[in-house]
Amino acid sequence: MSLINVSNLSFSYDSSYDPIFENVSFQIDTDWKLGFTGRNGRGKTTFMNLLLGKYEYSGTISASVSFEYFPYHVEHKEHLTIDVIEEIYPEYVHWQIVRELNLLQVSEDVLYQPFELLSSGEQTKVMLAALFIKENRFLLIDEPTNHLDMHARKLVSEYLSKKKGFILVSHDRSFLDHCVDHILSINKTNIEIQKGNFSTWWENKKRQDEFELASDEKLRKDIKRLTDSARRTGGWSHEVEKSKNGTRNSGSKVDKGYIGHKAAKMMKRSKNLEQRQQSAIEEKSKLLKNIESAESLQIFQLDYHKKQLVELENVSISYGLKKVCDNLSFVIEKGDRIALSGKNGSGKSSILKLICGEEMQYTGQFSRDNQLKISYVSQNTSHLQGSLTDYAISSGIDESLFKSILRKLDFSRLQFEKDISTYSGGQKKKVLIAKSLSEHAHLYVWDEPLNFIDVISRMQIEELLLGYAPTLLFVEHDRAFCENVATKIVELDGNQET
Repeated sequence: MSLINVSNLSFSYDSSYDPIFENVSFQIDTDWKLGFTGRNGRGKTTFMNLLLGKYEYSGTISASVSFEYFPYHVEHKEHLTIDVIEEIYPEYVHWQIVRELNLLQVSEDVLYQPFELLSSGEQTKVMLAALFIKENRFLLIDEPTNHLDMHARKLVSEYLSKKKGFILVSHDRSFLDHCVDHILSINKTNIEIQKGNFSTWWENKKRQDEFELASDEKLRKDIKRLTDSARRTGGWSHEVEKSKNGTRNSGSKVDKGYIGHKAAKMMKRSKNLEQRQQSAIEEKSKLLKNIESAESLQIFQLDYHKKQLVELENVSISYGLKKVCDNLSFVIEKGDRIALSGKNGSGKSSILKLICGEEMQYTGQFSRDNQLKISYVSQNTSHLQGSLTDYAISSGIDESLFKSILRKLDFSRLQFEKDISTYSGGQKKKVLIAKSLSEHAHLYVWDEPLNFIDVISRMQIEELLLGYAPTLLFVEHDRAFCENVATKIVELDGNQET
């Protein structure tokens, strides 16, 4: 066991107007299984890069261990997996990597296959195996779940629950609950560490927010009283100093030495008092600022003239000779919120694309009214660039509504001035979701919409879908989200509807 000490850490990007961290101090035990949470853009990945020494910063970070970051960058994906592992860790021991792969339920055979031919889930597990055979390292695991299906997430969470000595960034509540024993949270005005899993931290957070909201009126009155008092205090010495150049009421000459001495004492006293009052104001103001905003969102669904929107009967989709799904049958009716479930590669995204009108090679019966208006959220965000204003215009959506939704999803006004290409992964996904929420549609089709999106925003989106009950077809591997939102689940592996 050892400690990682962070003291008075401050950092901002050269191209940014606002600091990411300002005079932050805390300690981390290297034996902890630390879940790292905070809203998108708060600096989780940036903090990991600071630990890795990638950026210059002010303050100090001291540790007796080295840091190792996941996911690894694999330069030669065409190489055999065993060679990729050797590139990651030249000193690896073969039996150790096999042991870790067995724990992750990955066959040893994958070591002798080209890395690029492995599924995204297998690639993730291979890199995690390479990560955990390194010794005397504190591991920085950045969003490992984004390419894992629900089954793989459960498996990896069980694997991590038996490990220690890591920071884990994940926005999947169920995943975090199963494998961490502390939470590191980046809040609006501070960074805090609590013992327990995500659910424990969230309950404490809600209680704290409720207490602060209940104290809101009193705090605001206290701040106003202290501000008024500080303003009066600041004026005392100023008035005394002015009297040096005046005269007494009796008309006799003023003793400027006496008045100057009195003014100096008064000035010192007032400045000390003013500083204490200002500190009290800042401390009380900080309480009000740390409440996370999670305002309600809205959705603008068009009414459809038929009960049934889409029907698939014995549909099979192929890419060339490869069949990705076989004999799939289900119906989308008004008010349905259907989750497509299945392992990676089972054809979920292909089904969504077929329904959205993309040309696909398929057999079976597929019907969809040409008048049906669909709002689609894709997995891919690489095309996003330019200003939010230009994006709203090119998308044909109301700019004010679009930006209002982004504000509710924790975008600061400073973000509105930046190019979308500079946003974090979670912020880019929020742009796509805000666009979809701004569109008037009969059916919303979302393909893994929550990748990279912070937990609080996920809860907002959950509340929206439960409150407005739009017709929705979606693919998502966040277990809690699916359980809370879906009215039906279509399982592609067995083609069963529940």
